[in-house]
Amino acid sequence: MNTRPITIGAMRVGGGTPLALIAGPCVIESERMALSIADRLAKLGRRLRIPIVFKASYDKANRTSIKSFRGPGLSAGLRILAKVKTATGLPILTDVHESWQVAEVAGIADILQIPAFLSRQTDLLVAAGRSGRPVNIKKAQFMAPGDMAHAVAKVRAHGNGGVLLTERGASFGYHNLVVDFRSFPQLAALGAAVVFDASHSVQLPAGAGSASGGERGFIPVLARAACAAGIDALFLEVHPAPDRAKSDGPNSWPLSKLAGLWESVVAVHRTAQKGKWS
Repeated sequence: MNTRPITIGAMRVGGGTPLALIAGPCVIESERMALSIADRLAKLGRRLRIPIVFKASYDKANRTSIKSFRGPGLSAGLRILAKVKTATGLPILTDVHESWQVAEVAGIADILQIPAFLSRQTDLLVAAGRSGRPVNIKKAQFMAPGDMAHAVAKVRAHGNGGVLLTERGASFGYHNLVVDFRSFPQLAALGAAVVFDASHSVQLPAGAGSASGGERGFIPVLARAACAAGIDALFLEVHPAPDRAKSDGPNSWPLSKLAGLWESVVAVHRTAQKGKWS
């Protein structure tokens, strides 16, 4: 797949560049934890020469239960993300949920992420496109890959060509997601960099009653398969103690096992690039 390269700070994603990693906790639980995770990711990136983007949400606006932890909120969350960026030098990705948030978030984040449930929201997509920041649109669980052309067009309507598209599984009955690997070349055909969200693809939406469940044991096999299909970046939620995470713990990957997982998936990605299949 020949996707359009996206420039993110000093990093380039897509267009045959090395596999990039978008990683971090689902939500900012505390400043101390965010800085600690980001520091470990930055050190891993330098050691293994991984292009890494730090991901964390300041607000999880689509939690299953009203009682669920949502994060520190916009102002406090952006202050923490700014500290992470300064301390580690890592580019920052975070969600935006409403169009009025875009300008403020774009002042800190290097990539604006459109959550899957909001990937058809015209005002939000247009505002993100106007920001000039690269935009990662997560494909909704209910949308076909080709339908993402309309979301891409909304971002590009004001000249923003920096679009990434993320596959995160499609709804299959209740409380289950499946990945159709045909979606990767279809998304690439839209001219965007292609990302695979291995964490949310093993999520069981609302599968734990008042929260989502997950099957993190399937992350490695799905990640390797996506690399064989020719993705440009891998998206992983990581946590030092996933079973104690305040959000998405069941589908988060243990931070201590990230290096081993990365070495296995990047080997597949390199082989796929050499094979030059599409």
